[in-house]
Amino acid sequence: MIANARMYAVSPEAAGRWRALLTAIVAASGISVDVIEHPAPAPLEDLWRRTDQGAVFMCGLPFSRSVPQPVLMAAPVPSPAEYGGEPRYWSELVVRRDSGYRSVSDTFGGRLALTVPGSQSGCVAALSFFMSAEREPPLFAEVIAPTVTPLGALSAVVRGDADIAPIDSYAFALLGRYRPDLAEQVRIVGRTTPTPIPPLVASQAGLEALQSAFLEAHRIAPMRALMHDLLLQRFARPAAASYQVLEERFEVAARYWALHPLAKVVDPAFVL
Repeated sequence: MIANARMYAVSPEAAGRWRALLTAIVAASGISVDVIEHPAPAPLEDLWRRTDQGAVFMCGLPFSRSVPQPVLMAAPVPSPAEYGGEPRYWSELVVRRDSGYRSVSDTFGGRLALTVPGSQSGCVAALSFFMSAEREPPLFAEVIAPTVTPLGALSAVVRGDADIAPIDSYAFALLGRYRPDLAEQVRIVGRTTPTPIPPLVASQAGLEALQSAFLEAHRIAPMRALMHDLLLQRFARPAAASYQVLEERFEVAARYWALHPLAKVVDPAFVL
């Protein structure tokens, strides 16, 4: 079986700490699991299709739409106070710090960066947010080609290829720690509704020892130190039903934007 934290390995330093943390948790469980690499631009979907997952981060939206669903192992609880000690997150809507934009609506008519169409934080959360815009669609001149990762979306804004992008809030917090050279070049002008954070999943049941190792990790000093570096308070036991809202919001957003074009020019990948 395998473990992987690609979704939140936002830099080589963060990836190294995730590798160390997963390795320690696996060792504590006594279960044979290999911590593997799956770096971008390799599609996350290839990882999620594997039948040997032991603890792999998976976006909540594809989890909610999977039939059958993978087995939920654990969900991270970020340590910053704004998370309230809960396994939740949202998308930060960011613009260049030196831009004149002061609100999301200021960016309408510009260019929007999204990660991939199946991403909750990098795409669908923003599509749901924009449905309440007090402006007739299309809202943007262009939705640029898929940026794949939060780092890619952030970089697109920093380079000036896009005017605004939604960024997974936990990934953005990690980028602030490990890539301040980029994170400090943007400002947050909006925030989407909080939803359940991406969980770690397995392909099979019967891994209670591994799940217990995640839930107890914050009590063990060496693991707690790694979790501190990764802005984690603890891991929680997630409930599958809590992710159902993501599928429901996806269906609503897909129907709405099929009738009301989001942008004048949309990369084919984002035609939901």
